Amino acid sequence: MFMSKNEPVSSPEALLQQIDTDRPLPPLEQWNPDFCGDIPMRITRDGRWFYQGGEIRRPAMVKMFSRILWKEGDRYFLKTPVEKVGIEVEDVPFQVISVERTGASPECLSFTTSTGEQVVAGKVHPIRVELDPLTGEPSPYLLIRYGMEGRLQRNVFYQLAEWAESHRINGRQVWTVSSEGVQFNLGEG
Repeated sequence: MFMSKNEPVSSPEALLQQIDTDRPLPPLEQWNPDFCGDIPMRITRDGRWFYQGGEIRRPAMVKMFSRILWKEGDRYFLKTPVEKVGIEVEDVPFQVISVERTGASPECLSFTTSTGEQVVAGKVHPIRVELDPLTGEPSPYLLIRYGMEGRLQRNVFYQLAEWAESHRINGRQVWTVSSEGVQFNLGEG
């Protein structure tokens, strides 16, 4: 699957066996491999992973690839200690599938991605909402890691909206949620 400058390297199955998906994330920020080119892999807007046009249906394989995902500027890569290959990401690489409230003071919002990663919103992991300029439809995101975001699925955003509190800011009604003492704007209403 990955191609080094001179020869092919491990198959996806061999890579899966080399990376323990139950351990902490690998130290991607410490790895500086050579760029080996782009591969025909993409992550669709709805979070599905494809390789050579076919969907990767094994959750363990998707989880393994997500653990070696890296972002530089606007580009995404799969990165190992010895190679870095470019992939296409249509929107953002992660899908946020659930949220729960934890802690008492300050309250925390704990999110789970489709690959099982857990992230608590706060200063390090902010929530942001983009509005479609034509439809006004919100697109909510959460910073996951290494500058990469996850898109909150509709049910998660609806849960946040249910917990949101109304505030008057500069004469406008704004709906917000708080996590780790940080307030996040979900929109006006």
